[in-house]
Amino acid sequence: MHNKKVRVHSKEVTLAATEALERRGVKIEDIAEIVYQMQNPYNDGLQFEHCVNSVQRVLQKREVQHAILVGIELDELAEKKMLSKPLQQIIESDEGLFGVDETLALGSVLTYGSIAVTTYGHLDKEKIGIIKKLDTKAGESVHTFLDDLVASIAASASSRIAHKMRDLEEEGDTFADVPPVVLDSVLEDTDDENESK
Repeated sequence: MHNKKVRVHSKEVTLAATEALERRGVKIEDIAEIVYQMQNPYNDGLQFEHCVNSVQRVLQKREVQHAILVGIELDELAEKKMLSKPLQQIIESDEGLFGVDETLALGSVLTYGSIAVTTYGHLDKEKIGIIKKLDTKAGESVHTFLDDLVASIAASASSRIAHKMRDLEEEGDTFADVPPVVLDSVLEDTDDENESK
């Protein structure tokens, strides 16, 4: 008898992660709005579509996808009261001293460097945009992991924008010189090139 490991195709994981966010009421544009708010003051010519593009790129990273799938699954199980005690109560109430949600989110942020880490800390504290809505407990909804995951995606996408801006500056350009639809085909992140998905 062979114990063959079954590999899940990356397209399936990407689709599952995106669908999980949508199922929980989070659209790519919601996250991009946070990125635009964070980066627009520092990047000439930055368009909202650049931010959407950056969020999409972040969501293609396996580390991010895995964090999304695990965190959302735990939130949903808590809503259905399917976790064992005392974990059920801890996640359901988003207990203040429970830091596993931040740890999971921070793990995926580390891929994008120190800027992403500090931006994540800021978003975790200030609860900008949809993060605030998710952090505010409404009815039976549990978003203990989701609010932190959204913050981590936004922080990572913001870091990509900041690094791209530096690359553009060195070429004497700004985001105004790079149409959003071709941003990644024209100017890849050196980090992205060196990282496995």
